Amino acid sequence: MARLHLFDLDGTLLYGTAAPVEISRQLGLDREIAELERDFVAGRIDSRGYAVRVHDLWAGLTDSHVAAAFDGAPWLTGIRETWDEIRANGDYCAVVSLSPSFFVERLLEWGAHAAYGSRFPAVPFTEPVNPTGILNAAAKVKIANRLCEEFGVSRADCVAYGDSLSDLDLFAAMPVSVAVNADPRLVDLATHAYVGRDLWKAYELVRTPVIEAIGGGGPLNSE
Repeated sequence: MARLHLFDLDGTLLYGTAAPVEISRQLGLDREIAELERDFVAGRIDSRGYAVRVHDLWAGLTDSHVAAAFDGAPWLTGIRETWDEIRANGDYCAVVSLSPSFFVERLLEWGAHAAYGSRFPAVPFTEPVNPTGILNAAAKVKIANRLCEEFGVSRADCVAYGDSLSDLDLFAAMPVSVAVNADPRLVDLATHAYVGRDLWKAYELVRTPVIEAIGGGGPLNSE
C-alpha cells in the first residue's frame, strides 16, 4: 500500500520562520509582521483575522517580491531528495499550510504531488481577501482526508510532519507523525521528533527503503 506524507510549511520545511514573515521582509515590514505573528501565536486573532490584516499589510506586494521571498527563504536541506525518494517508492507527498497558496504552490516545482494553502487574491492585490478561503487547523485534516481519497490511501498509511499548534488536529488524526523543530506540546503528541535542518533525517525516522518494498531487509534506523 502506498503512503501519503503530509508536510506543513512554516517552521517545518522553513527553518525558524514562516512564509508571511519572509514575504514581509521583502517589503521592509519586519516590525509589522512580527507584531502580527505575536498576536496570532497568542491567540488574539485567528487565521482569518491574520489573513485580513496581512492582506492590508501587503498592499504593495508583487510577484517579484514573492519569488524573492521563496528563493531567499531558509529552507531545510534535503527537501527535493526526500520527495524524489518518496516518489520513487510509489508514495505521495503533499504540503498543507495556512500560508498563502501563491507561495505554497511553488513547491509543486520541487516535487510535491499537491500543495494547499490559504486562498488569497492574485498578486498584486486588487480585491479583498475572502475569509472563507483561509485555512485553519481543522481544514488541514479535511484536506488530508480529501488527498487520501484522491490518492487511494487510508489514514493508516499517512505520515504527518509539523511544528506548531496548528498541526495538533492533523497529528491527532494521523497514526504516524514527525514533530520537526516543534513546540513541546506537539512533540508530546508526535510519534517521532526531529531537531535540525535536514528534512531527510526527519524522513529517515519513518523511512521505508526501496529494498524493503521489494521483499528484503528491514527499515533503516536513523542515527
